[in-house]
Amino acid sequence: MAWLIIKYLLTSAVVVGVSEFAKRSDRVGGLIAALPLVTVLALIWLYVEKQPEQKIANHAWYTFWYVVPTLPMFLAFPLLLPRIGFWPTLLACIVLTIVCFGLFAMLVRRFGIELL
Repeated sequence: MAWLIIKYLLTSAVVVGVSEFAKRSDRVGGLIAALPLVTVLALIWLYVEKQPEQKIANHAWYTFWYVVPTLPMFLAFPLLLPRIGFWPTLLACIVLTIVCFGLFAMLVRRFGIELL
């Protein structure tokens, strides 16, 4: 149980740290947010918990493919925010990401990559 609490604390510290850096500097906050810190922590947790190498490798492999369809959201968000406000923009970006993910999954399936 203590290990689980440590994992929660360290992982949540990353999210809090990003938001605190973002308050002070848009660029530094964006840079830190763009770093795969959560993925690196997940890989570390998997390794420390003695998961098989193939499981750890698969996590990295699928993370790459799942990140690609999220990228349009980062372009749409700043365009929509001044026009429709925060919550509608967030909702629109979530919908956009889901649509992009579905389309991307259909596209990469043609190349033998199963995401769904």
